[in-house]
Amino acid sequence: MSYEFKLPDIGEGISEGEIVKWHVKEGDLVKEEQPLIEVMTDKVTVTIPSPVSGRVSEILAREGEKVKVGQVLLRLATDGGQSATVTSQAVETTPQTQTSQPQVEAQRTQVEGETKRVLATPAVRKLARDLGVDISKVVGTGPGGRVTELDVRNYAEQLKKQAAPPSAAVLVEPTQPKPLSEARPYPLAGTLEERVPLRGLRRMIAERMVKSMYTIPHVTHFDEVDATTLIKLRETLKPAADKKGVKLTYLPFIVKALCVALKEFPYLNASLDDERHEIVLKKYYNIGIATAVPEGLVVPVVRDADKKSLFEVAEEIGRLSEAARQNKLTLEDVRGGTFSVTNIGSIGGVSATPIINYPEVGILGVYRIMKKPVVVGDESIVVRDILPITLTFDHRVIDGAVAASFVGRLKQILENMDELVAATL
Repeated sequence: MSYEFKLPDIGEGISEGEIVKWHVKEGDLVKEEQPLIEVMTDKVTVTIPSPVSGRVSEILAREGEKVKVGQVLLRLATDGGQSATVTSQAVETTPQTQTSQPQVEAQRTQVEGETKRVLATPAVRKLARDLGVDISKVVGTGPGGRVTELDVRNYAEQLKKQAAPPSAAVLVEPTQPKPLSEARPYPLAGTLEERVPLRGLRRMIAERMVKSMYTIPHVTHFDEVDATTLIKLRETLKPAADKKGVKLTYLPFIVKALCVALKEFPYLNASLDDERHEIVLKKYYNIGIATAVPEGLVVPVVRDADKKSLFEVAEEIGRLSEAARQNKLTLEDVRGGTFSVTNIGSIGGVSATPIINYPEVGILGVYRIMKKPVVVGDESIVVRDILPITLTFDHRVIDGAVAASFVGRLKQILENMDELVAATL
């Protein structure tokens, strides 16, 4: 018997995904609940186990391909009998490099009477599509009856010869040989360039960035925060955080300050429904934390950040960061963000213009704290710790004056964190 494995409904209204990795290959024996495939959606990467035991008879989608929910991805021979028997009958002991069309058709008819399955790698299937070859008509000469690249090319060549008209004498005028620079362009292919497939997380990031930039009119507002008091406050609280096993960075302070400011400026904690032409003001505060991973960037979400204490926010950021690095984020970890923060202070840089995490309407950029000379009230110059920040906002929803006021309020909160922190510990 044959079992068709289809892409299941992963949840959250997801209709398609990209195949990141197959954990099996054609011919492998698979046990029930054994990891079968790794699929990436626009939210998270999941590993899907096999629902049954059997032998992989055919893989129908290649790595990097986008597939729909319900699409057949793989076939399993669950009894290990018929599939193996039929395949062995289709094997040729000697490659048929000059087989004529009638012989191919006769052999194909015999095989089709027994099975419709074709054993071929994704690369061979792609080659067949590119050459316009129906791979089901090609007799495989590889191990176990597998269709090889040579089989496809030979079959395509046979079709071309049969379709060619009778040759006729043609007068060809002599031509001058091309210059060496034209005959062999520099650089030679493969010597100075490398082509890397755009797939997985990298492709998802590319698609989301393009959608955000071509949908949202981005504007970025720049400002600086005097972080001198904030630095002292963090140093004061760090021993208590260490006792709780919590890593206390500046990010939890920023998240808590954001929640206060967002409540006062509700249009920053919103999204725009383009179909209904409505601005959706959200009364919950799920702050996305842009997190770098080896494959790119993910944005896990601190849910209900306004209801969590400073240490609870710090603990949740730590958990999400670790899960992101180990590729163990769940759908619950990445869905429902209302506003995002990107912090590149540990890497460096004075400022940037971050791209909004669509469909949100704003993202805060946080950069490296630097010591700068500052003029204080009595016109004396002192050295202060300065934190550069940026706000990139959706100009369809937020005007420049509102954005500037929001940043001004956020700056005020960050420069006077004592009362807020005392109330949230």
